[in-house]
Amino acid sequence: MTLQTDAPAAAQDLDSPDGGLSAADLAAKYGLSVSGARPGLAEYTRQLWGRRHFINEFAKARTQAQYTDARLGQLWQVMTPLLNAAVYYLIFGLLLGTDRGVDNFIAFLVTGIFIFTFTQSSIMSGVRAVAGNLGLIRALHFPRASMPIAFTLMQLQQLLMSMLVLFSIVLMTGEVPTWSWLLAIPALFIQSVFNAGLALIVARLGSKMTDLAQLMPFILRTWMYTSGVMYSISNFTKTAPYFVKILLDVNPIAVYIDLMRFALIDSVTAEEMPPHVWAVAIGWAVVVGVGGYVYFWKAEEKYGRG
Repeated sequence: MTLQTDAPAAAQDLDSPDGGLSAADLAAKYGLSVSGARPGLAEYTRQLWGRRHFINEFAKARTQAQYTDARLGQLWQVMTPLLNAAVYYLIFGLLLGTDRGVDNFIAFLVTGIFIFTFTQSSIMSGVRAVAGNLGLIRALHFPRASMPIAFTLMQLQQLLMSMLVLFSIVLMTGEVPTWSWLLAIPALFIQSVFNAGLALIVARLGSKMTDLAQLMPFILRTWMYTSGVMYSISNFTKTAPYFVKILLDVNPIAVYIDLMRFALIDSVTAEEMPPHVWAVAIGWAVVVGVGGYVYFWKAEEKYGRG
């Protein structure tokens, strides 16, 4: 019987210049890297900026395709918040009387509905930004943050088209355009940064928690009822405990709604606004925008993986 050994092969491995090197050492020696590895934050941001045209075109394409199966098409972008406003006016304005003590309640309500819908839609589309586009994510290499940011941009584009209707309603209720209307521009920009941060956060959560999309409507509905969309927070908190007033005043959605109402409606004065409202609005945008971006980036390697 002849005993066979692998001694020649082992000797050959030892003689090889790569003999004895681990996989990590071999990768370092030949300059190899993990496919789809997460780049540094600065490099990731540079790559994301390089995809800005893709983000813009993707948002426009999704906007145009969203209502292709509906006969009224893009009109639903405007009709949805208007129908919501009509329902809430019937229930809260006429039946529950939350219009008491609020001048120009129709403009007050419609402004709140449009601004809240912007954040609501950004969050709902952000939840599915990764989980609902796995085919594209697995087929192409690009910064995955492009997806939730594109969906936020899509909602901003829809809001800008709806703003023409909002301005028309505000004018029909007796408001007169003033220089304060220009404040709507920075207010929308700040809210967009906040929305993008939220979309990034829920996109990462939704990529693993598939049931989050089913739970989110209930969370958003609760948030709406505590954001002063259908009532005046300053009137509501006159007899409320101080901590309740503070919590409602720093609610980010309520802050952005207040800024837009202050810009468009004459009867909403600075005295009715929370103190340091612009600082609070910018603070929320920076904290949520930057925090959401970093939070999403940390899981970059995991998106699209089984």
